Amino acid sequence: MRYDDASKRLVLALKWADRLDLSPAFARWMERTGRPLLEEADLIVPVPLHRFRLWRRRYNQAAVIAQGLARTSGKPYEPSLLQRLRATPSQGKMPSAKARRRNMLGAFAVPKPRRAEVKGRTVLLVDDVLTTGATLDACARSLKRAGATRVLALTLARVVRAAPGGI
Repeated sequence: MRYDDASKRLVLALKWADRLDLSPAFARWMERTGRPLLEEADLIVPVPLHRFRLWRRRYNQAAVIAQGLARTSGKPYEPSLLQRLRATPSQGKMPSAKARRRNMLGAFAVPKPRRAEVKGRTVLLVDDVLTTGATLDACARSLKRAGATRVLALTLARVVRAAPGGI
């Protein structure tokens, strides 16, 4: 869905207000719209939270959605395949796309003992919101360095900016 004033309330309710009851519907929506990506994927991996943020929030909203997608699609779900190494400031507080990319440098990795699970496979990366793509790009780079053949991405919502010239 488009990340706007209407959808923002739903996404933030899942993310910050413990509205886990929304996740089955979100996973079904994403399964329908992302079916071609799911068909190509060998496994499903959520964008990870850093352990401190996970401890504060108590759950990873991307992981909850990814688990639902795995259940409906029958694809393997690997929630710990990708790890967040650094406790980065919230991307929402970054002033620009360049700052967001810089914030994500070196933030993710596939642990060496798990790299064989990625090698030669197509990974479907799942997140809640796509704004500039900096987080997904950093995750995809880590998965590719670990040997993934392809990395596909599926998000619940996407920020859509007006084209230059107002259209």
